[in-house]
Amino acid sequence: MKGEFPHWLIGNNTKLYTLYLPSCSLLGPLHLPIHSHVYLSDLDISENSFYSPIPTEIGVQFPNLYFLNLSGNGLIGDIPSSFGKMSQLMKLYLSNNRLSAIIPQDLIVGCISLFDLILSNNNLQGQIFPKQANCKELDRLLLDGNQFTGSIPYSILNCTLLNMLDVSDNHLFGSIPGWIRNMTFLQVLDLSENNFSGTLPSSFVPPQIREVYLSNNRLQGPLTNAFYNCSELMTLDLSHNYFTRRIPDWIGKFPKLSYLLLGYNNLVGEIPIQLCNLGQLSLVDLSNNNLSGHVLPCITAASNKVRQEEVGTNPYMASSPAYMKQPLEFTTKSISYYFRGSILKYISGLDLSCNNLTGKIPAEIGNLSMIQVLNLSHNSLTGLIPQSFSNLKQIESLDLSYNKLNGKIPQLTQLNWLAVFSVAHNNLSGKTPEMVAQFATFDNSSYEGNPFLCGPPLSKSCFSSSIMPRVSEEDKKDHKRDGGFMDMDAFYVSFLISYAIVLLTMAAILYINPYWRRAWFYMIELSLTNLYYFLVDNIPFWFRCY
Repeated sequence: MKGEFPHWLIGNNTKLYTLYLPSCSLLGPLHLPIHSHVYLSDLDISENSFYSPIPTEIGVQFPNLYFLNLSGNGLIGDIPSSFGKMSQLMKLYLSNNRLSAIIPQDLIVGCISLFDLILSNNNLQGQIFPKQANCKELDRLLLDGNQFTGSIPYSILNCTLLNMLDVSDNHLFGSIPGWIRNMTFLQVLDLSENNFSGTLPSSFVPPQIREVYLSNNRLQGPLTNAFYNCSELMTLDLSHNYFTRRIPDWIGKFPKLSYLLLGYNNLVGEIPIQLCNLGQLSLVDLSNNNLSGHVLPCITAASNKVRQEEVGTNPYMASSPAYMKQPLEFTTKSISYYFRGSILKYISGLDLSCNNLTGKIPAEIGNLSMIQVLNLSHNSLTGLIPQSFSNLKQIESLDLSYNKLNGKIPQLTQLNWLAVFSVAHNNLSGKTPEMVAQFATFDNSSYEGNPFLCGPPLSKSCFSSSIMPRVSEEDKKDHKRDGGFMDMDAFYVSFLISYAIVLLTMAAILYINPYWRRAWFYMIELSLTNLYYFLVDNIPFWFRCY
């Protein structure tokens, strides 16, 4: 459907209740009928191309609207204050336009029935919420992707039923207020990509909170008891800040936690063993910190079980499609992606890169048959690559580069989904994996920095006379258990038994068959005679006996 908005359709049909014209090709200025229309309750003209201001008297012309969707139209100008005339308005969607100026106070005060207010991705400025607010029915407030400044106003607390607050990707600053804990119905809080600073208040979120996004701010200090007692927490994203000290032990008291992102901070200490109590974990990002100690064998043991069940049994995710739509940044295949919505139910990953972790890679990690991303690069891990990694059947990105791993690369050519693979800059030796299947796509960069590796795609041939590195006795024992070294004791025993069997077989044959026995002794006599004359004819004369 092309052309201008058919305002005559509304004007000529005075008893029209509902008009849906989304995702058409309507363009030009948005004209409304001259006379008010008291019956129209639902109007959806989203995803068109009006590129004009919203008519200033829209609230007078449609006084009884319940639902209005003008998102995705490229609308410009201010939000008309006449919206305050729509006392019955419950859902107002103005996202993905080019609206500017401030949120009119008449909208917040007059629309007493407002349930959803979605103004995302515009050019709105000023304070995110007027000082006077009468929004006791408001459930979702989405103001992300604008140019708002200042701090979080106390007037938001008047929205006593607020369930979701998203003010991400703005220019807000100051400290995060502790009175947020008084918003007893709040379940989703997104303050990411702003300029918030200072430390987190103790227990600043209500106990029933489910999702918290504070990434890409300037928050600092220890986490202390900021999220203590939040037993319903499913998502905690604190990445790209300046948090310090250890990861608190109370992290293990969130039985529903599925997404834990603490990367790009200044956290220290060991990975808390309490993470092993989290049976719903599917994404863990602790990268780019100063963590030390060993990789926990159990850190994502429960994650494998969740992936096999496709995370489809979580009643919160299944019954509340409005949630889990906030983006989560996670690095896979060497690129940072934003994942949101239902795709999060089908991704599993562990990123411990860029820390100070030591010790061996636990063989138990190879039991995560459903994991898709594993990044242990830029640490000080030693020992062998576990043979159990061949069980990572769903792995798409495996990065073990920049460690101190040694020994041979195990047989991984059956990992058919592997798109990114790197063991570069270690102390690995032996032949590279065979260039078949996915491994035929990996170039020299996947193996570089290992002077004792050979074979394609490296230029170094495995038939050269290079001295191979010595492998410690402890690594030999580990590799023997993985099938990487030959058991020499068993080899010697089997060789002696085989030799004895051959001799006994020959003796039995010669004893049974006299013809072969005579031929055998004749051959021996002839050989000895020939040897005698050969020596007589060829040894030097001064050794001859006369």
